[in-house]
Amino acid sequence: MPNTPPDYDVLIVGAGISGIGMAAHMEMKAPHHSYAVVEQRDKLGGTWDLFRYPGIRSDSDMHTLGFDFEPWRHEKSIADAPAILDYLDRIVDERGIRQHIRFGHKVLSADFHHADARWHVEMELADGSRTRMTANFIYLGSGYYDYDEAYDPGFDLGEFEGQVVHPQFWPEDLDYANKRVVVIGSGATAVTIVPAMAEKAAHVTMLQRTPTWMFTRPAKDAIANFLRKVLPEKLAYRLTRFKNIKMQDFSFKLARDNPQKVKDALYKKIEAALGPDYEKDSFTPPYNPWEQRLCLVPDEDLFQAMKADKADIVTGHIAGFEKGGVRLANGDFLPADIVVTATGLKLAVAGKIAIHVDGEPVAFNQRFYYKGCMFSNLPNLAVVFGYLNASWTLRADINSDYVCRVLEHMRTTGTTIATPVLTPEGEAAITEDDVFDFSSGYIQRGKHIMPRNSVSYPWRLNQEYVLDRKRMKADPLLDGILTFSRAGAIARPSEPELEAAE
Repeated sequence: MPNTPPDYDVLIVGAGISGIGMAAHMEMKAPHHSYAVVEQRDKLGGTWDLFRYPGIRSDSDMHTLGFDFEPWRHEKSIADAPAILDYLDRIVDERGIRQHIRFGHKVLSADFHHADARWHVEMELADGSRTRMTANFIYLGSGYYDYDEAYDPGFDLGEFEGQVVHPQFWPEDLDYANKRVVVIGSGATAVTIVPAMAEKAAHVTMLQRTPTWMFTRPAKDAIANFLRKVLPEKLAYRLTRFKNIKMQDFSFKLARDNPQKVKDALYKKIEAALGPDYEKDSFTPPYNPWEQRLCLVPDEDLFQAMKADKADIVTGHIAGFEKGGVRLANGDFLPADIVVTATGLKLAVAGKIAIHVDGEPVAFNQRFYYKGCMFSNLPNLAVVFGYLNASWTLRADINSDYVCRVLEHMRTTGTTIATPVLTPEGEAAITEDDVFDFSSGYIQRGKHIMPRNSVSYPWRLNQEYVLDRKRMKADPLLDGILTFSRAGAIARPSEPELEAAE
């Protein structure tokens, strides 16, 4: 047993929504534990500070993308990045979190030593130097994609002489006023960028290989704003959050059970915005709704830009890039001064940190998720991978709450290691499931690096928040799988020094 404590009880990696949420939960529910938040960038906010493309906004309502403990106070529930950053800044200042954040700290590697029950973490500072830190527990709030690299579809730009921009690396000085723009892609990023750029550009074309299901809703939630006027703020927020969670859950299940009904409803909304003569094929994907995430069009902004002839949607395959634009396989030519490659993200696991246990490298694609929060036979490490069919923060909240329960149990029992134990016999009995039942390109490209998934709880990253929230709160911590031990012990079900479970 080491004579000196680690530098911190908990090291939180990432100062975005996930990391800030965990810090706030610790302040409320695990106040006896010390913690630090390390962030490789020089500002907090994660995705909402990194991405600077025009119009960047949430594609989930902020009553569910916001935290369960902090009401969303803005009039618009579909919020832009500056409003989201204001929300996060207020939380870290009002709850005393900012003093715990270490900016300019990029985590390179982390090795858990059972002998001293702590992670030995190596980090690179902003000046290129290295530093080390120890922590008993690591919480990864580093997101799900590669901050350093975007997905490169391998376009041969040929003779094209204009600017080519990827949304992940948007130049601050890009002048697109009165320019012709082609945005390649049909996901949430493209659907956001096109109407925003159309306000200044001469014309913006969204070039899609395949269409995406789109749905419209007002950016302002009239019910939420009414409730805020007549009820106490926290009660109004809870009621709105409950309403929106139920609506998300109902819509997703309806899409899976009766996809045609959902298709008809989506078409009806688009027709109301564009008129009966709209080109239906441009809005008819080769898959059912919610087999990929739906794209939100708040206040019909994309459709209004199309009606004003400031934007259009073209479906086709790229034959090549030529001087002055993009040539399609059918021979059509799209003139362009600027090409935006909104072609997707590149998935990353564990923030690309080299994770080891007692010097042995950890391959996450050989580990099973445990309750969508931890991993099989991997001690003292938790992660957030948000919902694909609902708001990211919903999982961040329940995972943070669960980890705080684990930390408090370790404190009261004098244990220092928490491991979800999966025996070889237990693993052999598992029926595996697709970790992501979604056909999105970025999901399919990254599945080979993702952890494994069972058809049944708890070895599963589930996609049903209402059920997950209930189980994470109600199921006993001592479930016969999550095993608590002390420094020097490697968790095995038969060891006598383990904290016994029923």
